[in-house]
Amino acid sequence: MGKLPIGLTVAGTDPTGGAGILADLKAMHSRGVYGMAAVTSLTAQNTLGVQDVYNVPADFIDKELNSIFSDEVPHAMKTGMVAEADMMTVIADYIRKYNIPYVMDPVMIATSGDRLMTDTSMSTLVDTLIPLATIVTPNLHEAEAITNTTIRTEEDIHRALKIFADDMGAKSVIIKGGHLSGDATDYFYDGQNISTLTAARIDTDQTHGTGCTFSAVLTAELAKGRTIEEAFKTSKAYITNAIQNSPGIGKGSGPVNHFSYKGE
Repeated sequence: MGKLPIGLTVAGTDPTGGAGILADLKAMHSRGVYGMAAVTSLTAQNTLGVQDVYNVPADFIDKELNSIFSDEVPHAMKTGMVAEADMMTVIADYIRKYNIPYVMDPVMIATSGDRLMTDTSMSTLVDTLIPLATIVTPNLHEAEAITNTTIRTEEDIHRALKIFADDMGAKSVIIKGGHLSGDATDYFYDGQNISTLTAARIDTDQTHGTGCTFSAVLTAELAKGRTIEEAFKTSKAYITNAIQNSPGIGKGSGPVNHFSYKGE
């Protein structure tokens, strides 16, 4: 690739650095990828919750993305918190035009339980962004909300996976099973086969920004030219290690460690 592989994150901020674009950039950097970021929302949040949100106007997000893509096209990109429908429409135009690998992390509910997306935005997400996604990475709560199903069993997860790919048009999907009981098992579906990766459950509340970080590592690995399956394995190992070695920052659900994973 000659120069550094480039990953782009299009997401919100977290001033305490545990989630959103700050977490994404740390994760990309730690994987040897040059990170770029376009900001969709400014949040006032910390490990205790989200206190306020200011959404960047969609026309300004368009200017941010135009600045990036007109200068240097990233090798892969992800979206995180995209709160409003008009933002999604703008972002979708760039994904269609440049056709780079796209990881969609449907950030709707923060780890703290705060809701970050409206119902109108949800339907636009399903119609506009999911069909463009190389991979969608919902947690259980997000998967339930998007597929309008209840997920309690492995069979429920399999049904939801197929809704994302077969019905909604995503190329592949990972449903993160961290909120189920037992080991932490993630389920991957590529439109043909379902596979799983399992790690021992870590008894901790230090999980702020895990979804952002997981999807950012996926994006970084895709930017390097890795397959989706290879990227999934690295991301699972990375996030397990990052939770195990959480730095204990903040008074609430603290962030993970973006610099502890030493794997290939």
